Amino acid sequence: MSVHKADNLLIKGAKVWTNGAFEVCDVRMCEGVLTELQPTIQPCEGERVVLAEGKVLLPGLVDMHVHLREPGYGYKETIATGTAAAAKGGFTTVCTMPNLNPAPDSLANLEEQLRLIREEAQIEVLPYATITRERRGGELIDYKSLASYVAGFSDDGTGVQSQEVMSEAMAAIAQTGGLLAAHCEVESLLRGGYIHDGEWCKTHGHKGICSESEWREVERDIELAEQTGCRLHICHISTKESVELIRKAKARGVKVSCETAPHYLVLCDEDMREEGRFKMNPPLRSRADMEALRRGLADGTIDVVATDHAPHSAEEKSRGLAGSAMGVVGIETSLAAIYTFMVGGGIISLERMVEVMSIRARQLLGLAGGLVVGERVDATLVDFRSEYNVDTATFLSKGRSTPFEGMRLRGEVEMTIAAGRVVYEK
Repeated sequence: MSVHKADNLLIKGAKVWTNGAFEVCDVRMCEGVLTELQPTIQPCEGERVVLAEGKVLLPGLVDMHVHLREPGYGYKETIATGTAAAAKGGFTTVCTMPNLNPAPDSLANLEEQLRLIREEAQIEVLPYATITRERRGGELIDYKSLASYVAGFSDDGTGVQSQEVMSEAMAAIAQTGGLLAAHCEVESLLRGGYIHDGEWCKTHGHKGICSESEWREVERDIELAEQTGCRLHICHISTKESVELIRKAKARGVKVSCETAPHYLVLCDEDMREEGRFKMNPPLRSRADMEALRRGLADGTIDVVATDHAPHSAEEKSRGLAGSAMGVVGIETSLAAIYTFMVGGGIISLERMVEVMSIRARQLLGLAGGLVVGERVDATLVDFRSEYNVDTATFLSKGRSTPFEGMRLRGEVEMTIAAGRVVYEK
């Protein structure tokens, strides 16, 4: 991938996100900083000019939930391949989860990941540290020593089962001002399930995961956050009950935010196939759940769209629904999927899409940049007129397993600029 400084770059005629709305204007970037944003800017000698009429310039997308798999599982994905895929998808910052070996539960264990990020990342990567030692749900870690190095704390992949441990963790993390990103899942309610416990599951002879396994722990963690004052971010919600619990918690002032993923907004269990690319955790839920998530996205209950990009090897995803590993990729299709089905479907506006894919995550993470005069440029130039069929052979990620395979989507990234550098160009 060609990577060069965005010095003396002038983008002309794009529809540009500015002050919470879009207007057609020119944008000048010098030495990685946005210096001018005017209706018309005359080119300077030696300045690269990008003609962008009919295209849209967004603040760089932010994904709060990805799996880059290093260290420990580089055969699934690497920081180099994962961030190249993210740049192609229009992302300028991603937060990578701690399902790693070693688990980032101490500064010593985190250091190898930080080194790889410094050496290999194409865009900004903010790692999560764990909530508990080795993500085992028991011993707490030293949050203060890690807080300045990480996006937050998560045991993603498993829920913290003990209410006492989670309460103590929240109280300690609250003292750092950090974010706790909770994977909410009651293990005793899983009962060997691996897809949603709905009609499709029953008629096709599979074992189901009930909705309560998610929302029951969402309910508990909201109560604990209310008691401790911890900033709680709930990962990958998939059920209508979770949406309603979060909506009510926000109304009474609880410091809670949440995310869902494109596949939960676009698909439901009626779309299932007997293929590993339809298996993820949480699973695709019912149509009623999908519709509740869409309403939550539209009314502000859901803060963020995150991909939960979870690459596995082809062999690990080739064993059907019962035997395949949990997780699908999504970082190269997320923007187009949300635009095609949520904006194109009249569920949210283009402005709301920018909020849930960039602005709100920046607020939660305390990120500068984007498209602000005087700050570093994090931007994504998109042609929403362009349509394509999802072809996993073109993915830059090592992962190829997506329920969007073959689907026709609208919106292709033309250029991604991260921290003032062009990191992807079509």
